[in-house]
Amino acid sequence: MTEQPASQADVEQAGRWLAGHGLPEDRPTPLLAARLTARRRARLASSVVLAAFIVAVALAYSFARPADGSGSIQPWSLVVLAVVVGGLVLAQSLLDWRVRRADRRVAATLPRRAAHPVRPGWRTVLGLPRAAFAVTTFTGAMVLAIASLTARDGTAQYASVVLLVGLCGVAVATGVQLRHVLTHPVVADDEVSLTADGIMRVEDARDVTTPTAVWCLPTVSVLDTAPGWWVAAWCVFVALGAVSLALITVSAGLAARRRGTPLTSR
Repeated sequence: MTEQPASQADVEQAGRWLAGHGLPEDRPTPLLAARLTARRRARLASSVVLAAFIVAVALAYSFARPADGSGSIQPWSLVVLAVVVGGLVLAQSLLDWRVRRADRRVAATLPRRAAHPVRPGWRTVLGLPRAAFAVTTFTGAMVLAIASLTARDGTAQYASVVLLVGLCGVAVATGVQLRHVLTHPVVADDEVSLTADGIMRVEDARDVTTPTAVWCLPTVSVLDTAPGWWVAAWCVFVALGAVSLALITVSAGLAARRRGTPLTSR
């Protein structure tokens, strides 16, 4: 599928995006609109990919779980899960490639290139609180998944394996996407476009590290067989994660307003 040029509606939406990030006086350009459109389409496609991934994990669990609770794990089911995980990583990589291609096309039309004096690192783009949140979320999910392996029931153990494999797939896909966000070149030719590039980078990083798939995976595997204490622990884990994410987002917005910069204002 080829990239379509930015339409007038895309340019108008870019203007609303600038106004929403504290840059209402800056005029939106077709180049900015093209970059924002590519990201908007990629985010929509990524949501579809993650939904398909969760459905595929659910199907793999449903068709291969031991029926009587005492059977062993079917080797072919692990192969299917590995293929599903590989498909997730490949699909997310292709979406990232499409965004990079849109950026390269925009960069090729710029008369000159602007850059930050120092390349923004992960502390600037993602922020320490959000990075710690992402690491804690994946670590906590892994710990709970491993804890669910203590069940003696064969079906419950298989559900735990499905959850672990799914979490590993999401972690790898997140790492691939985050690496792209942190390392792809700046696409800007003046101060305004340089600021917009930084905001897009921050938004991309925040979108990648939102653990929606992590929170949803147990609903198609472990919750069907897990003991009551595990279900309660997972509910508390998700609730604490949602509250923490909301507090981090609000805190980042307030800090941005105090500094008078739109870079982390979302």
